[in-house]
Amino acid sequence: MKTSPLRLVAVSLALALAAPAVFAQWVWVDKSKQRHASDRPPPPDVPDRDIISRPRGTPAPGTTPAKGSSAVAAGTNLAAAPAMAGASAESPAAAASDAVPKADPALEAKRRAAEQEKKAIEAAEQQRAMAARAENCTRARNYLQTLDSGVRITRNNAQGEREILDDAARAQEAKRAQDAITKECR
Repeated sequence: MKTSPLRLVAVSLALALAAPAVFAQWVWVDKSKQRHASDRPPPPDVPDRDIISRPRGTPAPGTTPAKGSSAVAAGTNLAAAPAMAGASAESPAAAASDAVPKADPALEAKRRAAEQEKKAIEAAEQQRAMAARAENCTRARNYLQTLDSGVRITRNNAQGEREILDDAARAQEAKRAQDAITKECR
């Protein structure tokens, strides 16, 4: 069976016209018992008992789900929350135990593993930094020892020519090496 382009346009138009009703998240009944559906909350004069459904993740009045609670994360319909709240309001101890959300053991295990991995990465980075400092300290001490020994030291200047360090340049290099030792050798 072939589908004509005109038929596809007609079906698309029908779906587009029906989309607002499909995507409406709030459903309530007004004072005249007329049913309304909208993507916006009902007017403030509509009592909570007349609200038929709410968008996912929107708490019912009088309830405050904990951040990251399993009811919100699982997408549970919170429209039934007032009925459950009324049942738990009879016993304050039950209400207090319901207020503390139970943590998902798998999520807790993943969180702990991520924390341990982060600590391990930080410890490895700290070890690398300590090893680099120890190497810099050793190099600075060896260079200072070479400078103090009186051996001729040459270096290349900006033009690429070799030059021998005179006493002033040797003193400058010795000061730089001593500063590096002070900084790196703790």
